[in-house]
Amino acid sequence: MVSNLTQTEEGVWEMPKEGAMRVPAKVFGVEPLVKMMERDRTFSQLRNVATLPGIINYAMVMPDAHEGYGFPIGGVAAFDPDNGGVVSPGGVGYDINCGVRLIKTCLSIEEVKAKTPELVKALFRNVPSGVGSKGKLRLTPDELKRAVTEGAGYVIKMGYGWDEDKDRCEEYGRLEGADPSVLSDMAIQRGAPQFGTVGAGNHFVEIEDVHEVFNESVAKSFGLEKGRAAVLFHCGSRGFGHQVCSDYLKVMHEAGRKYKINLPDMELACAPLGTAEADSYLKAMACAVNYAFCNRQVMTHWIRETFGQVFGNAAVDEMHVVYDVCHNVAKFEEHEVNGKRMTVCVHRKGATRAFPAGRKEVPKIYRDVGQPVLIPGSMGTFSYVLAGKEGSMKKSFGSSCHGSGRVMSRKEAIRTFKSSDLQEKLKTERGVIVQVSELDLLAEEAPGAYKDVDSVVRSVQIAGLTDAVVKLKPVGVVKG
Repeated sequence: MVSNLTQTEEGVWEMPKEGAMRVPAKVFGVEPLVKMMERDRTFSQLRNVATLPGIINYAMVMPDAHEGYGFPIGGVAAFDPDNGGVVSPGGVGYDINCGVRLIKTCLSIEEVKAKTPELVKALFRNVPSGVGSKGKLRLTPDELKRAVTEGAGYVIKMGYGWDEDKDRCEEYGRLEGADPSVLSDMAIQRGAPQFGTVGAGNHFVEIEDVHEVFNESVAKSFGLEKGRAAVLFHCGSRGFGHQVCSDYLKVMHEAGRKYKINLPDMELACAPLGTAEADSYLKAMACAVNYAFCNRQVMTHWIRETFGQVFGNAAVDEMHVVYDVCHNVAKFEEHEVNGKRMTVCVHRKGATRAFPAGRKEVPKIYRDVGQPVLIPGSMGTFSYVLAGKEGSMKKSFGSSCHGSGRVMSRKEAIRTFKSSDLQEKLKTERGVIVQVSELDLLAEEAPGAYKDVDSVVRSVQIAGLTDAVVKLKPVGVVKG
């Protein structure tokens, strides 16, 4: 085991405060997963995060953690706005509000398997994917500004979905504080053509089999039933969010010099909360968060349309959103810190909010059971639906893991796996039909390039952050 880590309880490890660290660090995970974090800069980046001004209690990583830009992916950190706390674009990432949405159906998995090849082709045709992909919905600059201000509700009013959809999203599909006046022309230019697109990399649309139910009562509350089909999809703010991050990293570099913030890594560039630079970034970031909510909302509409084409319109009537979670964001939330209720700025980068039953932020339909937490695996492996627990509030600022997490770089994966072999093996050995815009992408996203999602989920369970509700098994995948 890493020499300076001490296990404090099952699934939880602590790294002591040393050097310039202002707080100790906390690592969630079973031992094999924690050992994997030694292979890259995860722990050194974690120590760096712990040096940031105003950080509260711990710098943390989830069991799916790996090296990222500035912050490790899987990182969680909270900052005190009243005591020098900062906001850092590196703690949010380039793909702002990269997230996952789950839609349930009334169709049996057998009905869907009978038409999976047709359905996968139709989804690939109707929901654009790939690098630089452009959507069928083109917004004018003024329309885009309204969309990023109003969030999912704006495109719902345009006819892309149902009113109830936004009520089943984190932040109800709209993060407050968005102000398009702080956006660059380039961000608007990049964002306008990409609404309703999957994008590339690890983004996907998957047809799922609700394969196993662990908690019948919570699964019923979520509307999930064993043997039914569901749709899980993963995408973010596309080129729009990337441009927002790029623009504000430059601003933050200047802010660091202005406010005399000493950093161990310039990728952690930041500004004190309450300053003009921090306020502008948070307004722009909220625009990108809302862009991503709109993006997934438009995709929801086109996914429903596709199911209607293949199975008839009656199937569409029961395609309700289960939930939509955000992975990359900085948000002001109320938490109990050392016995005191206070508002803090929580950075989650490759981490999922996991609020328990009773929190006002959880939709009313789930408030008695806790927030759904969606954990996608890798192509060809299981995904999970979890429920937030009270332990997450005490240990991780209401956070959990966000997926299985890479264990192999994309270049290493391409050297290790052969895309043509993978496509055939996924079909014959795992029963998964894959449609992809570029065949080489399969090697980059091979299941072997990721950690074992079962171990990741077990880690957050034994640490008391979440409870497992259902396991999902893919039968069809559309990749960017």
